[in-house]
This record gives sequence, C-alpha cells and structure tokens, in this order.
Amino acid sequence: MLTWLEQFLVRYPELALFLVIAAGYWIGSFKIGTFSLGPVTGALFAGLAVGDFAHVPVSSMTKSFLFLLFLFGVGYLVGPQFLQTMKRDGLKPVLLAVIVCLTGLAMAIVAAKVLRLDPGFAAGLMSGALSQSAAMGTATDAINGLAISEAQRALFVSHIAVADAVTYIFGYAGVILFVTQIAPALLKIDLRAEALKLEEALGVERTKPGLASAWRKFELRAYRLEEGSALVGMTVAAAEARIADHRLFIHRIRRGEQLVEANSGTVLATGDLIALSAPRQFIVEWIGARADEVEDRELLDIPLISADVILINSKLAGMTLEAASKESWTRSLYLRSLKRGSQEIPIGAGVVLQRGDLLKIVGPEPVVQNAAKSIGAIVAPSTNIDFVVLGLAIFFGGLFGVLLSFSVGGINISLSTSVGTLLAGLFVGALRTRFPLFGQIPDGAISLMTSLGLAAFVGLTGIHAGPIFLSALRESGVGLLLGGMAVTLVPQIVGLCVGHFLLRMNPILLLGGLTGSQTVTAAMAALQERSGSPVPVLGYTPAYPIANILLTTWGSVMVLVFAA
Repeated sequence: MLTWLEQFLVRYPELALFLVIAAGYWIGSFKIGTFSLGPVTGALFAGLAVGDFAHVPVSSMTKSFLFLLFLFGVGYLVGPQFLQTMKRDGLKPVLLAVIVCLTGLAMAIVAAKVLRLDPGFAAGLMSGALSQSAAMGTATDAINGLAISEAQRALFVSHIAVADAVTYIFGYAGVILFVTQIAPALLKIDLRAEALKLEEALGVERTKPGLASAWRKFELRAYRLEEGSALVGMTVAAAEARIADHRLFIHRIRRGEQLVEANSGTVLATGDLIALSAPRQFIVEWIGARADEVEDRELLDIPLISADVILINSKLAGMTLEAASKESWTRSLYLRSLKRGSQEIPIGAGVVLQRGDLLKIVGPEPVVQNAAKSIGAIVAPSTNIDFVVLGLAIFFGGLFGVLLSFSVGGINISLSTSVGTLLAGLFVGALRTRFPLFGQIPDGAISLMTSLGLAAFVGLTGIHAGPIFLSALRESGVGLLLGGMAVTLVPQIVGLCVGHFLLRMNPILLLGGLTGSQTVTAAMAALQERSGSPVPVLGYTPAYPIANILLTTWGSVMVLVFAA
C-alpha cells in the first residue's frame, strides 16, 4: 500500500501539492494558547514529510509562478499604506521597523558566519528566525542566479527549507513571549492600565459604543415633542448643537398630517413627531427617559445606505476623526468601521486618518453619496479581476528587476524578478489611492494569491528538501536553533531600547510596533488580548508594510553575502 502511494505521488506531483496544502492548513490550525504554526509553516512541514516519503518531482516554473503571484498580492495589499507610513505619527513606528529589520539582518549574518553556514542555511536561518517565509522565495531566486552547478544550486535551495523549519517556531513564539511578557516587565508597566490611558487619550471608549464627537453604530427612532420640551422653539441646528458630542441628528418631522424634511433652519414646535438618529446607548439611556417614543413607519421610512469609501482627499489625510466629524458634509453620517490595509483600526476621536484608509460609512443615501465625494471614492464590491493590469504589472516588474543590476565586489547583482514583482505590486496598490478603479482585484482574489500562493510555494520547497532534511538537520540542527533564537530576540531588545529611550514611543504603540517590525500578526493579537484593547494595532500597521518589504528582500541579501 505504501509503495503504491509513493509511486502515485511521484507520478502525479500536482496531486501531491494539493495534499501538502491541505495537510499544511490542517497542521497550521492547531493552537497552543495564542501560538500556532499557521498554514505556511504547516505546509513546509507537510512538504518535508511528503518529500521524505516520496521523491516527488518539483517544477521550478510552478514555484516561481506561485511566488510571483504572492509577492504581487502583498505589494498590492500594502501599497496604499506604504507611502503614508512615512508621514506624520507613523514615522516613529517606521523608524522602529527599519532599525529592527537592519538589526535582524546584521544578527543573521553574524550568526551564520559564526556557524559557518552556506548560502542556503544562512538564508533559511534568517527567514525562520525573523518569521518571514517570503524571504525563502527571494533567497531561492538569488541562488538560482548564482554561477554554480545545478546540483549545488539544488542543495542550497533544500538547505533554505531545513533552516527555516528549525528556526521558525521560536522565531514566531519568541516574539509573542517578548512583547507580552518580557518587554512589559522590562518597561515596568501594566499592559491593561497603559492601554486604557492610550484609549482615553485617543477618545476610544470601552464601555460605550459612542465615539464622543465621532461616529458610531446608531439607531433611528421617533419621538413626540410635548409641551414644555426644551427643544420647542429651537431650530433643528440649535437642537442638534445642544448634544453635538453624541452626534444626534433630526432627519424628518411630522407636523399634523404633513411630513417635513428637517433643514437646519426648521423651527421645532409642540406636538411635532421627530425622526432622529443617535448612538443606541445614548437613545436608550438619555432620550428614552425624557420623551415619549412613537411608532410611525412613514416618518421613519428614510432610505439609508452603507458604503465602503477609500480615503483619497489629501485634506482629510492627517486629520483626526474628531476634526473630520466637524466637517459640514458629515451631518447625519456615521462611521461603522475603519480599515488600514487588512487591519481594523479602533475608532476614537484622536485616531488620525491616512490616505488609503477604507471607511465604512452609513447614513441617508444623498448624505453618503455627498460624503463619498469629499472623502474619496466608493469602492463597490466586484468579482472582476483586471487581468491586464495583473499580468502586465508582474511582467514589467520582473523585467525591471532583471534589468536593474549593479556590481558589488566584482559580483553582478540584480534586483531579481521577485523583488521587481513586489515593487510592481506596491506601485499598482499605491495608484489605487488616486485612481480607485485602476487595476481592481477583489479582496477574495488577493487573499487567494497571498495565502495559497505562499503556502503552495513553501510546500513545494519542503517537498524538494524532504529527501535531505534529516541528514541536514543532524548536521546543523542545534547550532541553527541557538543561532535562530539570537536572531529572533536581539532585534526585539534593540528595538525596545531605541523605541523607549530614543524615540520615546508610547509603550503600547512601541510593543505593537515591535510585532509589526517582525511581521508577527499573532503577536499583535496576543498583545491585544493581554492588554484587553485593540489599540496596539496603531503601532503595528505603520511598521508592518515596511518590515514586510525589507525582510522579504533580506533573503536575496543573505545569499549574496554568503555566496561572495
């Protein structure tokens, strides 16, 4: 039976890959506390197991195709935030990310020199210890460009997977341990108390769903103005201004049998039925105790829509939510969510908007349409993929990477197709902030490209390395493990010191920035859980795109350093 299965996998390598992907996602789904291998590393281990069991042929073209799709998807995803991270309050996390990444590269070079590793082991040590599996791809690309024999090339590529497998677990878990346990102890802070202070400074409320001068989920209710009501005799604008902090808006008025649209100058009278919107908790706790609610379907039949709007307007970029909420076009408008890249940003009065942010707004249809023009452009759900832009961007990006070369120490170095494709993705993604309809690719397609593309590529790398995994592990296992631990922790320690003493960052934003600087999203989630707050993501989001790009390119750098 086993012999038949081995022969089957060798004869049908495409089916072996699907088996590895399925097994990788299954392995990656297991959790110990907040730690899990994730689907990519799960696919690596599954690939190593399948490769050790059967010598499955691996297509280099298939590997490259999948990896280029992944790189373009990553660039496309982070492109809208990439340039914005260089500005305003994102500058400190960006500097932190650069310092952590450079320290990680330096430590990886030192550790690999001490251990006398070849280019494959050295690149794998870096990719695993800094938990950046994408660096395996750029390292593979660089090795394939070396002037060495095919057999030597294959051996080095196999060594990348071995070293990554040995060092990745601590590379992932070490960051979680550091930011949630070690760093808070070194800083002598209570995570929950510090997070609460930051929330208060930003205007983020835990106990109330309202935003205090910003936007939140709301209710639409109808109330009767009785004789003696404080609102009788006031204009709509004056009535709304009395409780502006809670963003209460009057939309319609029934006066006798007549329905009247509520303009800012409309004067309220005794007996009026008013349709108003406000945060639900404010309605229940404040208005409900002071006015009689009525049921009037016709009065309340106000067409409301929600829309996802990408922020393009440069006047809004850099503005806090509190300041933005005072713009005239925000009347009757509420903000339900704010996304930056793939991460949800907590809503608070002091949160600063950035170009490329995705705002989900809700309100009467004319208000939403008008607000969208002031913010940027509505991003309508689409199932269409602009394959022309996708194909040409990868082609010209890869071409640019190959043609742009320079000489270092007598060695001719090019950016490579992988780095060129990543830059092409960044370029197309950044253009979306100015031309939202250009190069549209649905979120689901990007998710498939980034998730499946990398998992399949790493799985194939594991299959390729499977036959030599155990022998290579015996050769360098302990040294790789210890070297990887140093490469994981030293950048975190250096980043903590620089962020605290030199950049003087808020401790919660500093810890969030450290997780983004080594692209460990699970560490950010663990930090949010330990602090009981979503605010660490504000330090994570500026650092993540910078680190993602730098750490990915470090794969090529490691190969070039150790091939010299």
